[in-house]
Amino acid sequence: MQVHHRLLSEDARYAASRERIEELAFLAESGMTAQRSGCTQIPVVVHVVHRVAAENISDAQIASQIRILNEDFRKQNADVVNIPAPYQALAADARISFKLAAVDPSGAPTNGITRTSTTVNGFSGDDAVKSSSTGGANAWPADQYLNIWVCKLSGGLLGYAQFPGGPAATDGVVCTYTAFGTEGTAAAPFNKGRTATHEVGHWLNLRHIWGDDGDGCGGSDFVADTPNQAGPNTGLPTFPRVTCSNGPHGDMFMNYMDYTDDMGMFMFTSGQVTRMQACLDGPRSSIGVSVPCGGVIVKPQPKDFVKDSPKDFAKDNPKDLTKDGVKDRPKDLAKDNPKDFAKDQPKDGVKDRPKDLAKDNPKDFAKDQPKDGVKDRPKDFIKDRPKEQVLDPQKQLFENPKGLDGGPLVNPAGPLVNPGIGVSPTPFVLGGGVRADGVDPGLVLAVGWQVVEALGNLAQSGLLTQDGIASAAELEASLNDLQSRMS
Repeated sequence: MQVHHRLLSEDARYAASRERIEELAFLAESGMTAQRSGCTQIPVVVHVVHRVAAENISDAQIASQIRILNEDFRKQNADVVNIPAPYQALAADARISFKLAAVDPSGAPTNGITRTSTTVNGFSGDDAVKSSSTGGANAWPADQYLNIWVCKLSGGLLGYAQFPGGPAATDGVVCTYTAFGTEGTAAAPFNKGRTATHEVGHWLNLRHIWGDDGDGCGGSDFVADTPNQAGPNTGLPTFPRVTCSNGPHGDMFMNYMDYTDDMGMFMFTSGQVTRMQACLDGPRSSIGVSVPCGGVIVKPQPKDFVKDSPKDFAKDNPKDLTKDGVKDRPKDLAKDNPKDFAKDQPKDGVKDRPKDLAKDNPKDFAKDQPKDGVKDRPKDFIKDRPKEQVLDPQKQLFENPKGLDGGPLVNPAGPLVNPGIGVSPTPFVLGGGVRADGVDPGLVLAVGWQVVEALGNLAQSGLLTQDGIASAAELEASLNDLQSRMS
């Protein structure tokens, strides 16, 4: 989390990239973008970085991990039968498969595995393993391959990943050699290949299911069908485990994005699949090929989406964001990151030693407990936002602004607005005149026009449904109305 927040505050380009990615994910979850059918097969290169013979894992061990990835992301894992009955209907096939690359970046045949000898006795989460200059191996082009580095990670770290939108030179997943695959050096309780499943989930823009708020109840993974829960689960919990008033069924601790032992996690949800598919249609649209999996093969490519971040980004891996209540748009994490947040917390996108996670809860994190297990919005999200700003149904983005003289402004920005994630360190302000209730109509206009532009781009790319096009027209009309009232 610390690296991700630092990138948000230091590099406006990274912030802008993350904002677009989250807007696209929210549009997909709202049903406003066309969903493709078929499966996507992703070419994988595994970089084995070893100091001693044991770290130089075998081809067979690598093949066992690719098999697990294919089973888990296609919902073909044998332990899917262990999903508790209340959650069985939520489990979903991600329609993503993986295959070791057959051609390297130069066009030469390859087995999809590189092997690099190093003098480094244990890497950390600082991305040194991803560069030959620091004892690791350089990434293959991130817009063509999923890069996975396997090495010895120090300090009990099992793995970590980079969210989409970060620097291409460090894009990919890292796993320790004792938590990769199902044979060879893979050691219990992390010998079922689920560390890589978890980390590839992050690479496809999934967050930790508990929302990275320590053991509080105010975070969100921005997925509607995963219940709120108080922090990560470890080991092998007993169902149900109720936290954050999420009974009777409790935590979805069997989800791949929790922290349980490998044999305790065995599902993605439909909402998580939607989020991953949005990632493949957006920031990772250039990677992979469409293959049959029971439907017409269509993979629309957003033409104007920025696929790769500038190469001069800071070389740190971005991390998971926080969880919010009704699981709508992400928030301004750069603002609400407490300075003492999770000092011992695993690196973002990291599935590492789970023993002391409960101790890492930041003292000053908002711990408001939601009612009825609903994932409430963190208290510091737009602190002056009026209570009247409630989300409308998907097909009606928002009502026309009312009472600019101080009356209630109902959902002025609509559910598509993402003023939080990716906001530049110096917030822009268009216009002035903040109302008594704290709403700045100028800011509403600025953010609203950004959304209209994004929707227009999606429509031109054929990714917006008819309902979405109609809603965009309503949004534009309402913004024109608001602008005329302010003039």
